[in-house]
Amino acid sequence: AQAPAGATLREDHAMSTPETHAVQARYARRDNAADANRYSLYTNAAALQAQQERLRAMARLWRAHGWTSLADRPLLEVGCGSGGNLLDLLRLGATPGLLGGIELLPERTAAARAVLPSGVQLIEGDACAAPVADASQQAVLAFTVFSSLLDPAYRQQFARTLWRWVAPGGGVLVYDFVVNNPHNPDVRKVPPAELRTLFPDARLHALRLTLAPPLARRLPAALIAPAARLAPFLRTHRLTWAVKPL
Repeated sequence: AQAPAGATLREDHAMSTPETHAVQARYARRDNAADANRYSLYTNAAALQAQQERLRAMARLWRAHGWTSLADRPLLEVGCGSGGNLLDLLRLGATPGLLGGIELLPERTAAARAVLPSGVQLIEGDACAAPVADASQQAVLAFTVFSSLLDPAYRQQFARTLWRWVAPGGGVLVYDFVVNNPHNPDVRKVPPAELRTLFPDARLHALRLTLAPPLARRLPAALIAPAARLAPFLRTHRLTWAVKPL
């Protein structure tokens, strides 16, 4: 069953697998160690540049797909965190009552609920147990989620779940690392070859994005975008639109 508009649906199976327990522990370690300003769009020029570049790339992929608007399209983000990407989708024209998010961690779900319109549906728990109808979504977003799933079998189960939710002609939008971070053993890169394995029936359209954050944070704000254009090999992420055939 679907939750009513604006509700936060708490899943009974939120921590039902060893991998979801492990993900929760990894995020707790990451949150405890994180610099509060590292991801701030207000104070961190590198984070702001990455967000703006990603939004432009999303719009470009979807316009090329033939979507002239996001209005009236069911859209769902898995691993929605505190709601930042969902707010971006609203700014791009998504309809609140057709927008949803799934988040494993209760504190992040609560933060998202505090900033999002009441019509946006939030589900708390393990995405693989979420009550989302098959073929009900035109786009399912997973931003830096696959790289946090270190169990290969769970990665495959997660990809199959997202693919099942997508309607024919829609797709899964993945934004994730294509290089490993030697300073963070809690994430693992998601190269293009693996995405082809995870979504074997999809048509893949991809863009390489995001100047390496440690470098971008050291540059003056005005130089981040030019550096990314001049040194594409230093881009650490890929935005991939995996389209389900009609």
